[in-house]
Amino acid sequence: MRINARLDDARAEKLKQLQSLTRLGVSEIVKRAIDLLYRQQSRRSRDKLDALLSSDFVGCAEGPEDLAGRYKHYLARDLENKHGAG
Repeated sequence: MRINARLDDARAEKLKQLQSLTRLGVSEIVKRAIDLLYRQQSRRSRDKLDALLSSDFVGCAEGPEDLAGRYKHYLARDLENKHGAG
């Protein structure tokens, strides 16, 4: 995939400095930046999931074991019980 990007002056200068410091081309710097951002975002997603799973929230409710697959059945039943035949 080819990328055409517009950079403001500050980012263009940062890119030039990165090229000078690393002796890498623009394509390699962009690839590494994408990989780094991807790893950071993946880690954040995992951290959020781990926090949720380790909290007392998951598994704290009671209900039928098949609720996830039959929630419409239970909802219709409960609405019928509450409001009667319409």
